[in-house]
Amino acid sequence: MVSSQPFLHPDRCFSPEPTQREAARRLYALVADLPLICPHGHVDPRLFADPEYAFGSPAELFIIPDHYIFRMLYSQGIPLEALGVPRRDGGPVERDHRRIWQIFAEHYHLFRGTPTGYWLRDELANVFGIQEPLTPQNAQAIYDAIDARLRTPAYRPRALYDRFNIEVLCTTDPATSQLEHHQEIRASGWHGRILPTFRPDGVINIDAPGWLQQIAALSEVSGVDVGDYRSYIAALEQRRAFFKQMGAVATDHAALSAYTEQLSSTEAEAIFQRARRGAASADDAARFTAHMLMEMARMSVEDGLVMQLHIGSLRNHNADLYERFGPDMGADIPVASEFTRNLRPLLNRFGSHPNFTLILFNLDESTYSRELAPLAGHYPAVKLGPPWWFFDSLNGMRRFFDAVMETAGVYNTAGFNDDTRAYPSIPARHDLWRRAAADWVAGLLVRHLIDEADAQAMVRALAYDLAKNAYRLQ
Repeated sequence: MVSSQPFLHPDRCFSPEPTQREAARRLYALVADLPLICPHGHVDPRLFADPEYAFGSPAELFIIPDHYIFRMLYSQGIPLEALGVPRRDGGPVERDHRRIWQIFAEHYHLFRGTPTGYWLRDELANVFGIQEPLTPQNAQAIYDAIDARLRTPAYRPRALYDRFNIEVLCTTDPATSQLEHHQEIRASGWHGRILPTFRPDGVINIDAPGWLQQIAALSEVSGVDVGDYRSYIAALEQRRAFFKQMGAVATDHAALSAYTEQLSSTEAEAIFQRARRGAASADDAARFTAHMLMEMARMSVEDGLVMQLHIGSLRNHNADLYERFGPDMGADIPVASEFTRNLRPLLNRFGSHPNFTLILFNLDESTYSRELAPLAGHYPAVKLGPPWWFFDSLNGMRRFFDAVMETAGVYNTAGFNDDTRAYPSIPARHDLWRRAAADWVAGLLVRHLIDEADAQAMVRALAYDLAKNAYRLQ
């Protein structure tokens, strides 16, 4: 039986209440076609360095690299080997990409009601022209349709950049990267604006696997012989200057806790040397990361790079999966967070500095109204990033709007970023945010808390202006 409803309903995400729905439609129409500002994400810059880059098979595009997809399948007992995810030891995994796609189709129902399911439906329809649900029966026909499109020039990453109406896209790059792909993009003369982001976690977190190797790499790429804390700081400053020269506007930092502490140079040197000897304790690692967040803030004041801080993910929770497949396998789990006390040293020193912007991301929703909104509503430097990771969803966005906007105000938030590796899903993610924002603003409008002019300005800010301004992308 063929449904009379469109595959993607034009009123999706809007309130069923008629007056609010009509206002949401009107507001959404104002922002639906604005360019996409993508100031934080994990798309590989290699996609844009080669004009002829091709994505590979549908399984390589949708399933094998995407932990949003395979973590759900894994939760239902499907081994990652069956989904073609490469093992660390080079052990056997499924090589038949059609078989991988069939498994995906047979379990596609698992994504019902999830943001991943919403993104997939939108992506399949609007990017690949698939106007029917994926099922076990039509799986191979849909595979063939996607595969055929991926072989055409219209589905090269640079062509999609234009089709998606992306104005700027920022990648996330290790501090030790020489940004060779960004250099190739620049040298090619292509008009796309792809900017790097400085991510120093590998050289800052002294308990990270391979930290000593990362320090050796830092020495090599910076030209600074890193043998003590002073030269370590000099090398980091050199790398930030290089990233900024290559167009970077921001840094990105991940930490389990928002704890910050200013160590003396003597204390920092002692911990750094213990780490070099492999003798640093867990307490050393926590204090050194806390201190280096202070140092990163200081450097941001000096060089103007926006500082992003992602808090509250306990990485690689599944030890067996980490041993077999490595990091980023869908086993990063949120923990409770505290910001008011932990960030006080950093904000007391830098929170009112006119050259500093700190964008906070968090996986503990209970802190939104209690801590984060009041902090953003007071300190000039603080902006709140959008709902992140597990909360990048319609309900997560609604909870965020309700929890923070009354206290922080719309203009102390940083708009939206897609934070994804899955490049073709970017338009779907932005569209969801724009629909959620339009519906939330419409709710204020129909309750007569704001007027039409306010509503139009707010929905545009949320869709476009806030991100552009927060990341200094003018």
